Amino acid sequence: MRVSAYLDHAATTPVLPEAAAVLVEHLSRTGNPSSLHTSGRAARRAVEEARETLAGALGARPSEVLLTGGGTEADNLAVKGLFWARTAEDPARRRVLVSAVEHHAVLDPAFWLAEHAGAEIVLLPVDGEGRLRLDALRDELAAHGAETALVSVMWANNEVGTLQPVAEVVALAHAHGVPVHADAVQAVGQVPVDFAASGLDAMTISGHKVGGPVGVGALLARRELGLVPVLHGGGQERGVRSGSLDVPAIAAFAVAVDAAVCGREATAGRLAGLRDALVAGVRGAVPDAVLRGPADPTDRLPANAHFTFPGCEGDSLLYLLDSAGVECSTGSACQAGVPQPSHVLLAMGLDEADARGALRFSLGWPSTRDDVDALLAALPGAVDRARAAGLAGGPGAGRSAGARSTAGVA
Repeated sequence: MRVSAYLDHAATTPVLPEAAAVLVEHLSRTGNPSSLHTSGRAARRAVEEARETLAGALGARPSEVLLTGGGTEADNLAVKGLFWARTAEDPARRRVLVSAVEHHAVLDPAFWLAEHAGAEIVLLPVDGEGRLRLDALRDELAAHGAETALVSVMWANNEVGTLQPVAEVVALAHAHGVPVHADAVQAVGQVPVDFAASGLDAMTISGHKVGGPVGVGALLARRELGLVPVLHGGGQERGVRSGSLDVPAIAAFAVAVDAAVCGREATAGRLAGLRDALVAGVRGAVPDAVLRGPADPTDRLPANAHFTFPGCEGDSLLYLLDSAGVECSTGSACQAGVPQPSHVLLAMGLDEADARGALRFSLGWPSTRDDVDALLAALPGAVDRARAAGLAGGPGAGRSAGARSTAGVA
């Protein structure tokens, strides 16, 4: 089947031609950047030039850029590494504060720490648009600031596109001596991201979300920040991320991030226009569809549009659209083959029935009006078929969302 519209760029976006060219160029070269001979030094030079490019694009110092195998590894290093470092300094600091709408790359390490390392997890609530409730964070820190190891709040939500109040979170946490990590995987290239200006202590970025290859990312971390390694071995990357560095991927990653940041203003403006056309078109084609996330488009990612469709099962809509050549995402998890409502939507106050009818449409650098038109042509028929089949009321529609352990949740 020919794909007529790819609308899942938040999951992964095509590699930029300039990044692909750099990747291929370096794949033809030999050299481990930890080796001392000529080829090794050439590889090291490529890595350090990429590190400088990444730092310059993101408002960081090169020494603050820790290269990883992707966003998930960077999030694990931030959450686990910070927790272990903080509890080693002060055993009383065992509370880990994360927003209830974090990506599982943050939530799952936090819950792992609760199950295996004695952490106390606090899920910070959000409002109906998916934005962190600062009053809840303020109250939590006022009551337990001296017992808090870290706060992790994503820069922008991967499902509903909500931009979080990062500066306010940092100010509240730092007043209690608590470091802050943000997953900025979705934000880079869509909104201004400056590590130094943000005041963050650590920040995650990923290659394949911005036109780089899969399998490479970075954790930006202040030099003075204590981090305990998750991986042990040769002591690369300041001794906190061992492993031979993937020079071709790193070089391509840096090119992609630099291109995304340099072209952000123009690209974001163009994608916001396409998003607004998509939102208006969906509302016209399916009048009872509900846009989730911020009502003000300036408070959400410019490339994100997330809807729920009453009376429809999101997974069924996804497959019906897929059969018509339109690819998107439900934004829901699937455990053991059983579709589950999105934890993000549930945290925003939706009931399970509404949360199950979700679809996320996300745009990227290759997106055009043709992609939007293809969706709008296919959507009404897909919604009619889903509703006619009564899929939302089928077996499992009322199934509970939770398989997550609550061990250690405060």
